Amino acid sequence: MDPIDNTVTVVSDRPRPGDVPERGAAPPPPPGPRRPGRTLASLGAGVAIEWYDWSVYTTFAVFFAGQFFAGSGSSAVLKTLAVFAAGFVARPIGGFVLGWLADRRGRKFAMMWSISLAAAGSVGIGVIPTASSIGVLAPILLVSARLLQGLGTGGEVPTAQTYLAEAAPPHRRGLWSSAMYISISLAVLFGTILGAVLSAVLTSEQMSSFGWRIPFLIGGALGLIILVLRSSLPETEVFEKTRAHGGHSIWKEICRHPALQLRVVCFCVGGTVVYYVWAVAAPAFAISERGIHPTSALWAGSIATVLFMIALPFWGALSDRIGRRPVLLMCFGALVILMFPLNWMIRDDAWQLFAAMSTALIFVAGLASITPAVLAEMFPTKIRAAGTGVPYSIAAALFGGTAPYLLSLFDQLHLPAAFPLYAIGLMAVSAAAVYLMPETSGISLDDEDNES
Repeated sequence: MDPIDNTVTVVSDRPRPGDVPERGAAPPPPPGPRRPGRTLASLGAGVAIEWYDWSVYTTFAVFFAGQFFAGSGSSAVLKTLAVFAAGFVARPIGGFVLGWLADRRGRKFAMMWSISLAAAGSVGIGVIPTASSIGVLAPILLVSARLLQGLGTGGEVPTAQTYLAEAAPPHRRGLWSSAMYISISLAVLFGTILGAVLSAVLTSEQMSSFGWRIPFLIGGALGLIILVLRSSLPETEVFEKTRAHGGHSIWKEICRHPALQLRVVCFCVGGTVVYYVWAVAAPAFAISERGIHPTSALWAGSIATVLFMIALPFWGALSDRIGRRPVLLMCFGALVILMFPLNWMIRDDAWQLFAAMSTALIFVAGLASITPAVLAEMFPTKIRAAGTGVPYSIAAALFGGTAPYLLSLFDQLHLPAAFPLYAIGLMAVSAAAVYLMPETSGISLDDEDNES
């Protein structure tokens, strides 16, 4: 059943470009939603649940790997992480299809679809019989459910980023942008804490038998709640204004900006790798490859994620003050220097994991906090969601989705320097893209303003 299009046309009494204020009148306030708190809460809750559905797979992979794949513990985990990477194959498709819907039918309409797909995939994983019950069909169904989640997440990230950037006041777009990854971090944190609690309450046998299903079923139920909440979100004024001017060929418009597509890919490759390694995969890596106790590792990851969330708005506000490029270059430089020491720091104790994760995530926060603003500021309104969605999803699929797998693989092959060198090379590519791109802090996202 199609989600109901409850798009609300917002009639604003704010001044339009070209309006002349009365003599002696106070300057108009910067544009922004009338109820910013409700907008951020509704959008953030949806992003959080969507990302919870997506990332909880990695958190619990060590518990359910043996239910779907044969082999030793590490071998089964590697196969399960390969399915995690396979989910990224669907993300570019979701980025284009749902991005196209966002640019054609509205940001809210596309976000309704994205949460529906993600919730369906999460429920699917939660109810799939194991390989001992249905044989090879079990991993096939696991891949299918993961691909369904990939379609939803591929459309959710660029569409929600676009909505957030268009709703934000221009002089606070960096700060508002940080709300995206605060929501994502809350989702990862919730999943990690849930894993820590379940692993403490249930035995290892119970976690492998049925405990791992609980988080996926919770994600599906919460997705239905978010679907109702999102139905009350208004459309952004920038999109409504563009839609009022008539139809256009989104695909032709995208093809007119090949350099922007390449810029998005280059900008994203470094950040997406370090984010997936340090914010998502590090606890599972510490458990499976370093032998750290699951409960201790998950709690260490949870506390580090809290520090990451605290850092996000500070970096976002700083970018509004000094610009996007200085913040990005500063954080890429720090992570390049620290990559080897932090990777070697994780040995056999949870405090080492906490120290390494916390240090890395402070600087990853600088990249993540303003990524939604940076991507939205690159494209015109009529292709902003689809234009960012496809290259962003390609970069995430090729480099983010494979990062947890490569991290574990290189470690098992006794090549400890391989992954840090790989990550450093990708961050160098992203830093070069940032250095060459123009400063966009505070620009208008209204196409008419930019053409005038």
